[in-house]
Amino acid sequence: MFGAFRPTASVSVGLLWKTPWRLSRTRKANVRDRLKKVDAVIEAVRASGVECGALARALELPKEHEMDPKDKYTVFSPHDRGYRKGIHKVPKFTRITHRVNPKGF
Repeated sequence: MFGAFRPTASVSVGLLWKTPWRLSRTRKANVRDRLKKVDAVIEAVRASGVECGALARALELPKEHEMDPKDKYTVFSPHDRGYRKGIHKVPKFTRITHRVNPKGF
């Protein structure tokens, strides 16, 4: 029990990756900062005079200050109750844009 092969806390608890049910204040602030930084990059590329399809699609997206809090911190999910789930439950949510959701959700 107290030897070299005693069970660690993570082994005895069960799940190794525990995801909180809701985002904390600091994680919400990080999401807002990330959205603002992306908006700044899009604006810098637009100001440089470059024209491409990706930039045209990016300019159609709502900016951080135009988004509802519901759209900032949750995404549409057809499998969840209420059709919404926390953005931190989405794999690679920091690299993928989720600014636009289906109408009515």
